[in-house]
Amino acid sequence: MIRQKSFQNGNATLYLVATPIGNLADITYRAVETLKSVDYIFCEDTRVSKILLSHYNINKPLDSYHEYNKEEKGNKILELLEKGYNVAQISDAGMPIISDPGYSVSKDAMEKGYNVVIIPGVSASLSALVVSGLNPHPFLFYGFLSNKAQARKNELELLKDKKETIIFYETPHRIEEFLKDALNILGDRKMALCRELTKKFEEIIRGNISEVIEILPEVKGEMVVVIEGNNKEITYDNLSVIEHVNLYIKEGYTNMEAIKKVAKDRNVKKQEIYDIYHGKE
Repeated sequence: MIRQKSFQNGNATLYLVATPIGNLADITYRAVETLKSVDYIFCEDTRVSKILLSHYNINKPLDSYHEYNKEEKGNKILELLEKGYNVAQISDAGMPIISDPGYSVSKDAMEKGYNVVIIPGVSASLSALVVSGLNPHPFLFYGFLSNKAQARKNELELLKDKKETIIFYETPHRIEEFLKDALNILGDRKMALCRELTKKFEEIIRGNISEVIEILPEVKGEMVVVIEGNNKEITYDNLSVIEHVNLYIKEGYTNMEAIKKVAKDRNVKKQEIYDIYHGKE
């Protein structure tokens, strides 16, 4: 167990600082103060981050930390923390770690006893969810699907029965393929395509997947896609108890978890499902 009292010890701190996703004014006062107070800042792309830091007159040693150098630069961050320096990590836009590198070094820092502190702020995924017009409770953040066609289809197959509203990230050159696969596998669900959030050309396109596909040639820029969950009533009348349990096991539940869920679905005692599944009846 690790018990971190972030502001009640003298340990060096790794700050995970949220940055604007398009509009520089969306940074928080606390984020600016934190970036001015730390000893070092690590970012995805120094060219991108210099624009933000220059805008707020933040002059600190700046270094890169991205997918292709995360082991080398992760070790450097840990060395700085060991020497007692406070370090901030930022991504090009939004929350660090979410679809961006940073998880491994933050985990290592936690395990070594350093403080890991979040400086919250803008998140493209949550911003898109809130403005999508779709039910936000519950939701599932998925991020980027595979860029390989068959793997993407397999992932969508695993998601098609999820009740949660699902949030995806996608690039302009893959959006058409993604939505056509979504239409074929998920069905013609309601969705929102949120592009260029917080920027001058921000646009929210709400409609069915088939409707959005029709206007895709006009759509460019950074995109977040929000798609409603499966709202069809699921019935298990055509499944045996064993098939029902195996269905949940296939989704990743343990045997006992699956048995409990089947008992709840069928409104019977757990022991009854357990006995049938294990051949005692």
